[in-house]
Amino acid sequence: MAICSHLQSVETLLPAPAEHVCPECVAQGDTWVHLRVCQTCGHVGCCNSSKNKHATRHFKATEHPVVTSAEPGEQWAWCYIDEQMAEY
Repeated sequence: MAICSHLQSVETLLPAPAEHVCPECVAQGDTWVHLRVCQTCGHVGCCNSSKNKHATRHFKATEHPVVTSAEPGEQWAWCYIDEQMAEY
């Protein structure tokens, strides 16, 4: 399977957040399952297994296509537009 052009365009991966929190969930007094990092702007949001799905909401609001996992030991990126994953 070919890697989509959005994933290929991520030259420098933005790091996982120093604080392991979803800021929007914290502001709502809510919890999350896993965190994702937007590779366009560094926004940190919760995954789709989380109730609020802040990472996907960020994509829908901004059209920033690629996120990576902020979870320790996970090294993958996801393109929302092409619905493709790549390990790095």
